[in-house]
Amino acid sequence: MKENKQETKSTKPRVNACDVTIKQSTPASQSFTSRLLSAIKQPAFLIFIGFSILAFTIGQNMAPKYAVQKIAIEAQQNSDDQLFYTYKGKPIVIDSVTPIESATLTKENINTLQRQGLPIPSAEFVSEATVVDGQETTLIYQLNTKKHWGIWSLLPAIVAIALCWITREPITSLFSGIVVGALLLTQYDIIDSILLQSMATKSAAGIMLLYLWLLGGLMGIWSRTGAAKSFASLMTKHIVRGPKSAKFVAWMLGVIFFQGGTMSTVLVGSTVKPIADEENISHEELSYIVDSTASPIACLLAFNAWPSYVQSFMMVSGVGFLATETDRIKFFFASVPFSFYAIFAVLGTLLLSFDKAPFLGKQMKAAIKRARTTGELNSKHAKPLSAKELESSHVPANYTPNVIDFFLPLALLIGVTIGTFVLMGSPNVRWGFGLAFAAAFFLALGRGMNLTDLMDGIGDGLKGVVLGSVILILAITIGAIAKEAGGGIYLVEMLGNAIPFYALPAILMALTVVIAFSTGTSWGTYAVAFPLAMPLAWSVAMNAGIQHPKIFLMICFATVLNGSVMGDQCSPISDTTILSSMCTGCDLMDHVKTQIIPAAYAATAALACWTIATFIIA
Repeated sequence: MKENKQETKSTKPRVNACDVTIKQSTPASQSFTSRLLSAIKQPAFLIFIGFSILAFTIGQNMAPKYAVQKIAIEAQQNSDDQLFYTYKGKPIVIDSVTPIESATLTKENINTLQRQGLPIPSAEFVSEATVVDGQETTLIYQLNTKKHWGIWSLLPAIVAIALCWITREPITSLFSGIVVGALLLTQYDIIDSILLQSMATKSAAGIMLLYLWLLGGLMGIWSRTGAAKSFASLMTKHIVRGPKSAKFVAWMLGVIFFQGGTMSTVLVGSTVKPIADEENISHEELSYIVDSTASPIACLLAFNAWPSYVQSFMMVSGVGFLATETDRIKFFFASVPFSFYAIFAVLGTLLLSFDKAPFLGKQMKAAIKRARTTGELNSKHAKPLSAKELESSHVPANYTPNVIDFFLPLALLIGVTIGTFVLMGSPNVRWGFGLAFAAAFFLALGRGMNLTDLMDGIGDGLKGVVLGSVILILAITIGAIAKEAGGGIYLVEMLGNAIPFYALPAILMALTVVIAFSTGTSWGTYAVAFPLAMPLAWSVAMNAGIQHPKIFLMICFATVLNGSVMGDQCSPISDTTILSSMCTGCDLMDHVKTQIIPAAYAATAALACWTIATFIIA
């Protein structure tokens, strides 16, 4: 039996030439100048011009403020008796270490250097004697200088996000934020100094290779061979019985691909889209499920790269159970039960799968009703990030589709990414996609597809994802601009030391949500927030005389971890948000607006749990 489902699926009505309504053309009398003036008067353009002038004025007339970030270093000695630490898998030699009492990078010294117009060092290594587990030891820290322009540091993110909401057009919105950020930083050669520098980075090259060539090519091959449609037909025949079971399959795949982030959104989104489309599941629903089972599940099933990355920011001077890398990773896993936002986010998407989600918001409910009753998977004003080339199959007449065209590349993709994680400690997504693309290519040739037809399919696939790839490049660029402007550093500095213990989880969550939403990155937020949050939480616990300070530290750790995920997940300039929209065929801002309501409910419930837990352990 099918689930509660319409007897006949809705189809879009045919449009005859006689039915077409001709829109009234622009009057000939309306001059080019008047049309241009009309466009200039639009709120979005006025916002861009106003903030550009403001950013230019601040950049020219306001000196930046400096903050000092203290990061613990796992220092070791090499065979030449040199101190070194490992960064991104490479050993970095420490030339000199200064006792912390004689450190150059203090606020007083920085202010003096700034007044004298002297250069300010970017980093300094210092040593500090402390007691760990009753034994005196010396710890090594790296002091980094970070500059910001106060609240004006948030201008690039504010402009980009505001224009995304107003115009629903991400490319011009992100580019506007980049321009404002460049003016603030007095980097006026935007093409060479900003865009070209960003596109020349390894991150940008990785995006072009993975999401444009490999993902686009693979999706194009699947479209041309009919692989995705064959998979959808198989799932519909044996597993999927309607919208509920189709959404549950999407949810299960999100849990299975627990590596999180971009890999999960791409795999789940591209895999389940044809099934969901068959069952009239709105793209807003699907993108929400894909996005909310990406990073949240990675917090809960943390057998991925997250713990090894986060632990480097967790050391607290004098706290023995955070002294070594092993201790900190153990602490990470012990804190998983306090990841309340991740729990509620994953649970919320599960309830949505069974049409039992209590807090969805009007727009999501309207999207669900629209898709079920009319078959319209996107709203009328939507501008989906995936192009029409990928919305249907174009199988040549002499080629017979088979599910092997889908399962073999997918098995290689999953096997390689999980295998490299097990063997190397980090999943190599590009290897997985590269082998999957090669397998799909040669399998199609071996099964009789003409090379010309196959290359046409790859071309359609590249065209289908090029817009999303451009948006991703711009998102990376504005993230780098926002980081250089110091918005996150400014928000962190606003925290004071006189904080009631019961208010700290709420403050840390609000702070990390704002940083991640403004910068579009959870991992970047970790680098900013954890070095402050962990020592602050320990100090608050000691001053308040909390009976279980370690548990309090776990709660505060979880708020930073989860708050960063929530802000990243809801940000229109986040790569996972963009990819969730791109791989499910959803309009970016429709995804953001429909997801933010259930995410806010999950965050509110999580905050209540964290606050109650702090009172229990006090």
